[in-house]
Amino acid sequence: MISIQNVTKQYANQVIFNNVTFNINSGERVGLVGRNGHGKTTLFRLIEGEEECDTGTISIPKDYKVGYLSQHIKFTKPTVIEEGCLGLPDDKKNDQWKVEKILSGLGFSENDMLRSPSEFSGGYQIRLNLAKVLAAEPNMLLLDEPSNFLDIVSIRWLENFLNSWKGEVLIISHDRMFMDKVVTHIVGIHRCKAKKIAGQTQKYYDQIDKEEDVYEKERLNEEKKRKQTEEFITKFRAKARLASLAQSRVKALEKQERKEKLEGIEDFSFSFNHSPCPGKYAQEARNISFSYDGKEPFLVDNLEFTVERDDKICVAGKNGKGKTTLLKMLASKLQPISGEIKSHPQTKIAYFEQANTVYLDDTKSVEEEIASAGENIERKRARDVCGSMMFSGDLALKKIAALSGGEKCRVLLGKLLLAPSNLLMLDEPTRHLDMQSCEAMTDAIKSFPGAAVIVTHNEYILHKIATKLVIFSKDKVSLFRGTYEEFLDQVGWEDEENPAPTNKNKPKKSGDVKKASRKTRAEFYAKRSKILSPFKKKIESLEKTIEKLELDLAGNNQALIKASEDQDIAAITKLGKEQKELRNCIDDLYNDLDETTTDFEKESANFEQEEKEFVNEQ
Repeated sequence: MISIQNVTKQYANQVIFNNVTFNINSGERVGLVGRNGHGKTTLFRLIEGEEECDTGTISIPKDYKVGYLSQHIKFTKPTVIEEGCLGLPDDKKNDQWKVEKILSGLGFSENDMLRSPSEFSGGYQIRLNLAKVLAAEPNMLLLDEPSNFLDIVSIRWLENFLNSWKGEVLIISHDRMFMDKVVTHIVGIHRCKAKKIAGQTQKYYDQIDKEEDVYEKERLNEEKKRKQTEEFITKFRAKARLASLAQSRVKALEKQERKEKLEGIEDFSFSFNHSPCPGKYAQEARNISFSYDGKEPFLVDNLEFTVERDDKICVAGKNGKGKTTLLKMLASKLQPISGEIKSHPQTKIAYFEQANTVYLDDTKSVEEEIASAGENIERKRARDVCGSMMFSGDLALKKIAALSGGEKCRVLLGKLLLAPSNLLMLDEPTRHLDMQSCEAMTDAIKSFPGAAVIVTHNEYILHKIATKLVIFSKDKVSLFRGTYEEFLDQVGWEDEENPAPTNKNKPKKSGDVKKASRKTRAEFYAKRSKILSPFKKKIESLEKTIEKLELDLAGNNQALIKASEDQDIAAITKLGKEQKELRNCIDDLYNDLDETTTDFEKESANFEQEEKEFVNEQ
């Protein structure tokens, strides 16, 4: 177990954490969420020992080993497999097969393992670092955006690997679906505090929203009561008969802690500037092929598809197979060696690529760079776009040279917003965004009236917006007409241990399943229902009780306000005592609900694993 107690950390006048406390218990896989710049990576550095707390303690048991995925590249061995084996524990130095299995899962071929690490791109070098961390079998994994440089097949492999991990995991990821598939708990950093819950990201965000809504209602009620008390003091202070009562109100008011209004947190929100396109099709790719040397094998070979005016097409598959190359051809940055790409005369393309940040002018401010996206752009318009990209106020005057990689990507997106378009071409637009910003981006793409072609490894985006898919798999590229869920159900990804069955292999009727299998299946689900039903009933009962008590608490608040208006001291005392008892009872019920939910989720996870094994046996 790792214990984080009363930790405070700040840089100059910026407070990152203020009195943060939580534990990571045995076997927990914890997702760390929060806005960019709110301290997620700082917390990793504190646990790893790269930085020190200003106050508070981080307690790590003796001989407890922490494996940290570093973005720092430093290799000493001549081949990938030898470098990967450096991660093996001292007593398992001969277990090369384990490293080979991990490297294969992360996308390295057998030939790749014999190549020098220096021959690979930065993304694959980070994968090699990840392989070393996983091979080391530490007690705890610290993974900071592990999916950033992984393709979708490797991400799905990593999900399975982490779900079978016996130790602890603390993970940062902007990929919400990846995180939700892996974690047992969420720790959220919000307003310089940390809150831990059992469950997934949506439960955490719902709870934060609810708590802040309750806080604001209580603050407004208290402000109303304070105003009434101040009016009473002003009215009766000069009257001898009520002077003592007024004075007691003054003292009570001085002792009362005042709830401050919560500061607004800036959201990443925007919409693309749509230019209508009258044609049915925005673009057509007719039998296009491409390779950089003009020879076979082609990265793209004889591909044909159309982009209808409101299509949302996602391009997915392994890295290095041609996804970005295809997007460059569609955006007219590259020309196919055969075939034709034809756009409607009124098609207007907005193209986003991570590498384009090199073309930003380091000497310009954010505002100046965004304003340079077109002619005669007014300052107010440029400032509005700066604000939507989270560069409000003086941040808009920050020089491009001083920005991080993620901030530069936001500047590129800002420039993209100023140009009217009806066909978006986006290459991994969410890589440098936090989880909330990813959702804002996804919503903006989904609601865009025009068409979009997006290269992404993020399964949340694939599930939410894809109407068609261009899939790079099994050394070929093809169009799938359907949603991502339909693709997984009908085709599935290559190189997975349990690929999805194809339509060809699916039984046409339930009668095709043997009677013995039916009986075994029924027994399995009956057992699961018997174990899980009591948890479900208790959770439902607790939730109903909490809902009733919260209604009682709201009624108590209203009665307390009225009693205060009527100056009914006896009623105020009685209602105040009842309110305290209600709050204590609700807190106890929430704790019981968290514990029951945790137990339920653990039992459910056990049955999910048993179900996989059961299905494979069948």
